[in-house]
Amino acid sequence: MSEHSAVDALLKEIVCINPLQSSFIESSIDGATAVELQHLNEYLRFCERKSLDIPYLAGCYDVIVKDTLREQLFFQRHNRYRYSTFAEVADSVYFDDDYMSKYMHGLAITAWLWPNHREMHRYFADSIPGEKQGTYLEIGPGHGVYMMTAMNLSRYERFEGVDLSPTSVAMTIDLLKSRDVPRGVQYEIYCSDFLEDNLHQPGYDAIVMGEVLEHVEQPLEFLQKIHDLAADDAFIFITTPINAPAIDHIYLFESYEAIESLVRESGLSVRDSRLIPYPGESVADSLDQRLPINVALVLGK
Repeated sequence: MSEHSAVDALLKEIVCINPLQSSFIESSIDGATAVELQHLNEYLRFCERKSLDIPYLAGCYDVIVKDTLREQLFFQRHNRYRYSTFAEVADSVYFDDDYMSKYMHGLAITAWLWPNHREMHRYFADSIPGEKQGTYLEIGPGHGVYMMTAMNLSRYERFEGVDLSPTSVAMTIDLLKSRDVPRGVQYEIYCSDFLEDNLHQPGYDAIVMGEVLEHVEQPLEFLQKIHDLAADDAFIFITTPINAPAIDHIYLFESYEAIESLVRESGLSVRDSRLIPYPGESVADSLDQRLPINVALVLGK
């Protein structure tokens, strides 16, 4: 039996459902490290223990692929995202447990399977301070993979997460419960709107917000609140995409400069950044063709 038998079964099932994924999957998996494949295999085994079998998980991945393709075609035709307000997508995405479960499990798989998402995850793992202590806040933990990574690689003693989707909150808690949380580490995940809740007080030693700004109508307000909550020497890690249509993306960034300008307006500054182009393309060519570019930023006050 293969060392990564669950991964092997998943890839076979994905190609069975959608043969057009065959060459992409074969090329992408060659770029994954043995450790990344092991982590994906562990995630799939975790899902299986939750009675989510490989055909279901392959179907979740296929939902992401087909939804993204549909939105990319709309974007290329109309030069805009399909929706522009939270109200247009809330009930059909965030508060639809069946769809949200598929969406989150599919996205979790792409963290290891898609080259651009894998590169973002690597950058996060390389950037998070290994020795700093204190309290870590994650806004929109979604499937929980980034928070799990932070627990494994850092020495923060308390982890907090806030997400408005009950499905995402439950998924993050389930994933963290499945791991051996380091001794002395506490965590709590809140189901609430980050802008409206009063649960969080200034002084966070780490604030992470992955793939959230494109989902909201007021990205500047999110960055300003992060500025207000962060300690002066906090580790702040943000990701958001350029020209990346998805079913629930409502705020369009068309350039890196637009993101950087918003960061400066919030009172934060860019300490380091990574632009990850569409697979097989350069950043310049991705911009010219209006193809998705993932942007990861390490910010400071």
